[in-house]
Amino acid sequence: MAEWTERAELLFKKEGLEKLKNSHVLIVGLGGVGSFAAEFIARAGVGSMTIVDGDTVDITNINRQLPALHSTVGKTKVDIVGDRLQDINPELKLIRIQEFLSPERASEIVTDEYDYVMDCIDSVTPKLNLIISARRKKIKIISNMGAGGKFDASKVKVTDIRKTEYCPLAKTIRKRLRKEGISRGVKVVFTTEPADETSLKLTDGTNFKKSFYGTNSWMPALFGLHAAETVVKYLLKR
Repeated sequence: MAEWTERAELLFKKEGLEKLKNSHVLIVGLGGVGSFAAEFIARAGVGSMTIVDGDTVDITNINRQLPALHSTVGKTKVDIVGDRLQDINPELKLIRIQEFLSPERASEIVTDEYDYVMDCIDSVTPKLNLIISARRKKIKIISNMGAGGKFDASKVKVTDIRKTEYCPLAKTIRKRLRKEGISRGVKVVFTTEPADETSLKLTDGTNFKKSFYGTNSWMPALFGLHAAETVVKYLLKR
């Protein structure tokens, strides 16, 4: 094993690291949640990753997103995050896809080459289509619900979509999944903390996004951490 994985090998054992090295994870969305999730997955030793995002860094991303610095404003997140991941693990087999995930592409992009799909999208329609595609193709997926408008790190948890509460995004996804015949079997990261409604801002609906909540520096990263933990534990136990 590579020298940089020494501490991981002590915990995961050699067999565990081999499982991670031979795994392929798809991460869609490289914002506050997805950028940290990708970092944790790479540092765990996963050998193949595909990252998808069509966005560039905006100055308003700096308070919560790993690729966002004053020096990176205007640059593509796929490039910044991708370069960082390969600097973490030079042997990483990385595929970069720079695009916003349309409903049609969600079905195309999810294939059985992936051992796990990580949904880190913050817009309802692409998120929904990614989940549906993964479920219908019987590929493991974990979806991140709403981290915006929240403060309390202790209330974040991982559960099945049917057990979520207090999360407007999870409620919307739950209802629309039921119409597609999906009522369970989707792991999600969510929080039982109600959102601060005074922090909500409406948008023009660009890229399937009609509104967003204010966010702090730690909640999106924490969602990414919980998602990554779930994926790595699954890959180790396969």
